[in-house]
Amino acid sequence: MLSLFQKHLQDQLPFLLEKKLLLAISGGVDSVMLTMLCHRLKLNFALAHCNFKLRGSESDEDQQFVEELARKLKLEVFTKSFETDTIARRLKLSAQMAARKLRYDWFEALANEHGFDHILTAHHADDQLETFLINLSRGTGIEGLLGIPEVNDKVVRPLLPFSRLEIEAYAKKEKLHWREDSSNVETKYLRNKLRHEVIPQLKELNPQFLSNFVDATKYLSGTHALAQKHIRELEVVLFNKKGNTYQIPANYLRQLQPQKAYLHALFHEYGFAEWNDVKDLLDAQSGKQLFSATHRLLKDREHLYLQELSEEVDTNAISVPRKTKAIQRPLGMTFNEVAGDYRNERHIAYIDKEKLKYPLTVRKWEDGDYFYPLGMRGKKKLSEFFRDEKYSLIDKEQQWLLCSDEKIVWVIGKRLDDRFKVTKRTKTIVEVKLV
Repeated sequence: MLSLFQKHLQDQLPFLLEKKLLLAISGGVDSVMLTMLCHRLKLNFALAHCNFKLRGSESDEDQQFVEELARKLKLEVFTKSFETDTIARRLKLSAQMAARKLRYDWFEALANEHGFDHILTAHHADDQLETFLINLSRGTGIEGLLGIPEVNDKVVRPLLPFSRLEIEAYAKKEKLHWREDSSNVETKYLRNKLRHEVIPQLKELNPQFLSNFVDATKYLSGTHALAQKHIRELEVVLFNKKGNTYQIPANYLRQLQPQKAYLHALFHEYGFAEWNDVKDLLDAQSGKQLFSATHRLLKDREHLYLQELSEEVDTNAISVPRKTKAIQRPLGMTFNEVAGDYRNERHIAYIDKEKLKYPLTVRKWEDGDYFYPLGMRGKKKLSEFFRDEKYSLIDKEQQWLLCSDEKIVWVIGKRLDDRFKVTKRTKTIVEVKLV
């Protein structure tokens, strides 16, 4: 197995050979085997062991075993104890999910603090099959059926091509010692039930079941990579970014077939899961919207608008006193008195100071607002101005106004009000600039 492991690293994970590695070790046969293989190949690595205190004295004995193994192999070892049950209750997670979060958060912290390039875990082919069946039983898209990735950011799983049977057989041949986790035999957990009751029957029906599964996941991963490439190319065409918002033509989405599959591929990473609702949004009236935990999807005329919720603009109005030189929220703006030549631009407004009544106000627009657009005769409702400028609903939501008393001075970034323009009689000019 050592030669097979070495070849796998050289062919698929050559970057590990020259990097500083942190190896997660529980004391079980899988992580002990990974430790021995890395040690015999003289890789540059240290050990990290979590004591979750879930099995009484057994947990402490696991830690002692790992520390002794590290001394024997002359490896640096990091250990940390967690009050897992207490933390799980506080986070409202199962003990298993809490342990997983604690484990990876700590590994990441160790890597950052001590300069480890990668974190190695001892997941193998049987773990991959168990994860596949768990995800399949819960209902999942193709991502869930891909199982455990061999490389996921800093985390690398170099034993994935090898079976539990191969690992245990080699460990026995090498007369290695390891710890047995008594909780692994309890079938009250879904993973253990699959491991001890379901998978053995599948292997009995077909002795090549596991190796066939490994091959199938490779084909599935390749198909997924092709699909992702197509979706990324499609996003370049469809997702037109405007500020913090994507504008997407609804008519194009209607033509994609199979429609639900495309909608899932395009929007699931933004947290949307109810594809019938997304499909219905394509033909909904303007103003209809859907929310995920992180984003909203808004229908406006013939487009959908995708916006991250955390990036929505502050809606609170603010007051701008007379001597204010700059504000940072809700927009970055400067206020300066200037002289000489000037020219109004979208991001700069030049205003007759004597026509202003302080404090000024920066606020969002409201129904019934009107102003006198510079260069036009008479007043105009903002709603009509927005229509003429082809504002989307999100554009309207994000539009700010600079006001004096109750009068609109500047539709910020768009148009100055004619009543506040600079004339030949102007004595002092105020430059208001978006920054």
